[in-house]
Amino acid sequence: MNLKNKLSLKTFLPISIGLFCIYYSFKDINFLDFQELFTDINFIWIFFGLILGALSHISRSYRWKFLVNPLGYKLGIKNSILSVFAAYLINYTIPRAGDVARASIISNYEKIPFEKLIGTIIAERIVDMICISSLILISLIYEFERISEKIINLISAVNFSNFLIFLIAIFLIILLTFRILKRFKFHKKFSNFLAGLKSGLTVITRMEQKFAFIVHSIFIWLMYVLMFYVTSFAFSDLHGANFFHLLISFTLAALSIMFSNGGIGIYPLAVEESLFWYGIESVNGLAFGWVMWLSQTIMVIIFGGLSLFILPFINSSNSRN
Repeated sequence: MNLKNKLSLKTFLPISIGLFCIYYSFKDINFLDFQELFTDINFIWIFFGLILGALSHISRSYRWKFLVNPLGYKLGIKNSILSVFAAYLINYTIPRAGDVARASIISNYEKIPFEKLIGTIIAERIVDMICISSLILISLIYEFERISEKIINLISAVNFSNFLIFLIAIFLIILLTFRILKRFKFHKKFSNFLAGLKSGLTVITRMEQKFAFIVHSIFIWLMYVLMFYVTSFAFSDLHGANFFHLLISFTLAALSIMFSNGGIGIYPLAVEESLFWYGIESVNGLAFGWVMWLSQTIMVIIFGGLSLFILPFINSSNSRN
């Protein structure tokens, strides 16, 4: 598979998933009911949620310094903040392309080797994975009875022969996928991934300000969760929603982002489906999901666009040197 086809697949497949999710989420929704909900929104809570979201991004920018400093380089906080916002914007084109762009921006303006920056970003992703896994674990513990009940009901309703066919089909799909990946030099890519992972872990172990790094990591994800929780106050129909119900909805929505560009389509659908578990009507859950997604997207577009515009100007003196 050549580079052009890979880029096309990475770009259009997530968009296709997002468009399908938009169709699926709206096919049974009464647009008049959906439109009425937006007339009663309390925008003060949405604005407050955006402040919390912006604080999480700024904290992420500052946390990055703790990973870069052990490499013997100084990362300017202005460039770090602007590159983070720019990266979030670029992620709307190709998922995860923002990480590469962020490293490229800093490498260009701060003269830090690109490969070393990628290692620090991988280290960030490792920590983020631990944080989101912790939230998922908390959600699973809280919802243990409900989830176990659903699994038991599912198993009892499944015909054994059909279940066996299902397992065989899954095995064949995994086998076929492995063969395809092997054909595209998967082993080499996997080795590169492990090398990057090792580099990221090495950066974490060499870090001097580990406590500050941990505090910022907790703060980042706390702000994410509070942004989601606070924004729910904008909808009167969600005032009775339990914090843990919204936490579960947040984790599912956060995981859904990896499947489409910036979570378009699939993020609101994940919010709707998860809140429906707790008796929240689909139209209310979907409206909340779209408000969450749109508010974050507008913030990213504005600040990400400004960041891309400002970066060359504040680094003009460096470029001439």
